[in-house]
Amino acid sequence: MGRDEAETALTEAGALDDGDFPLMEAAVACAIHEDSGRDPQLARDLAAVGVERLAQRLKQESPEEAIAEAMAGDLRLAGDLLSYEDPDNADIIAVAERRKGLPVTLGIFYLHAARLCALTVQGVDFPGHFLLRIETEEGPLALDPFSEGRVVLPSELTRRALHAGLTPNVADRLDRLMAPVSDRAVLMRLQNNIYARASQARDFPRAERAALRRALLDPKDHRPWLDVAAAREGQGALAGSLEALARATELDGGAALAARAQRERVRLQLN
Repeated sequence: MGRDEAETALTEAGALDDGDFPLMEAAVACAIHEDSGRDPQLARDLAAVGVERLAQRLKQESPEEAIAEAMAGDLRLAGDLLSYEDPDNADIIAVAERRKGLPVTLGIFYLHAARLCALTVQGVDFPGHFLLRIETEEGPLALDPFSEGRVVLPSELTRRALHAGLTPNVADRLDRLMAPVSDRAVLMRLQNNIYARASQARDFPRAERAALRRALLDPKDHRPWLDVAAAREGQGALAGSLEALARATELDGGAALAARAQRERVRLQLN
């Protein structure tokens, strides 16, 4: 799979309903889009082993124990504590090779295995640190894929929410803190992470690729095109920036004001 094929795969995934979204394959396509000189089979093979190990463990263990032991114990997936900012931590193929990564990248392996083993596990867009929600007979539990899939107690969720800057009345609302998100939103969060880090490092080509992937994965959202425009402007590609701003305006009239302001600023640079 080359970069063009990856874009086609992401476009096809973006056209699907949330219930049919192919999380693992879309994540692989994102990784190939970023760097096409690699074999995606490594990530697919590890994901398949995860499904096999989880299915075996579910015969004797509770869902929360089984998924943690299968992913962290058998597959040795864990958070990268020593080099957290390493770009490889946000890449599904690199994570499959290194067995360490960011919470959301690791979480993709958990979600893929859970889907194929009939477990109800969903991503949680928790502020500052991606978590998973698993439904059990005792009710929903929060799991932290970065910390080997351990259960996060409600008191710890509140403490983390306060640390992330949420107000006390929101930090105590476990129903809001544990609200599940779609698989598409999980992968969008990962691309947002890549975009933010690349922009901060002024790596505008990488930032553009991440923003473009978001645009393909969620084709009705105008906001990724604003970020594509900003990344192209950072590279001096002003005509391309204007094109992206036009796409944003076409998608959402509500974006017209922001897009128009950006467009006028870019045009001034062209004159």
